[in-house]
Amino acid sequence: MKVKFKVWLEEKGEPIISEGKFKLLKEIEKTGSILEASKRLGLTYKRAHSQIKFMERRLGKRILERRRGKGAVLTQEGKELLNVYEKVLSEFESLSRKLSSDLPFLETKKSLL
Repeated sequence: MKVKFKVWLEEKGEPIISEGKFKLLKEIEKTGSILEASKRLGLTYKRAHSQIKFMERRLGKRILERRRGKGAVLTQEGKELLNVYEKVLSEFESLSRKLSSDLPFLETKKSLL
């Protein structure tokens, strides 16, 4: 048995970033391209672009600097958003591992049923 979870960050009750958007930003950071990142994640460019615009609107800040014909790079705000999400996700993963390791007694009982 494992403890599972989903993490997203909100601002004033409105979701900003979740796992999918996090992965998108990480791929853009890695590839320097919205198009390439969207291809690698199996998204259309339009979907990837709209997710970025969504986050920017909710934050009221640019998270990507688009360089026409030269790709895209994360702004300082974009890097901070990734760092915060990564830190929160890491803490949840650590807690999940700890809690999951405390649950083996349920597996033993299951075999008795």
